[in-house]
Amino acid sequence: MGSTFRFDWDQAFQPWEGVTVSGQGSRLRRWLGWWLTHAVALVITASLVGGIRLSGFWAALLASAVLGLANVWVRPILLLFTLPLNLATLGLFTLVVNGLVLWMTSWFVAGFTVTGVWAGIWGALVLSLVSWGLRWLLAQR
Repeated sequence: MGSTFRFDWDQAFQPWEGVTVSGQGSRLRRWLGWWLTHAVALVITASLVGGIRLSGFWAALLASAVLGLANVWVRPILLLFTLPLNLATLGLFTLVVNGLVLWMTSWFVAGFTVTGVWAGIWGALVLSLVSWGLRWLLAQR
């Protein structure tokens, strides 16, 4: 009454038709590419916005990682708390929240300084535009 299942280990695994197989290597490569792109965008932003300073590229890499974590954990909570104000301003208050997150990131990263909330707001705006432009350029190649 028992059924047996036999798998020939010498046979290469073939994915189903229409299903793409992406390994951990491609996910890691995408994540590293995102991290490097945003670190470069942070360096460019620091050179364009007067109130943002970086001590070097290592500080940019660390700040980019901390900013990514803050965007995942802190930013949604801030957006939830400021939802009525965000709705009243038709979403423009999101720029203030992004600036606050950038400013708070500078508290935790040595070598990355944002002098105030206004520098954070302008920096967040410039950072989003620069990172969007870099991602667009990389997608074109």
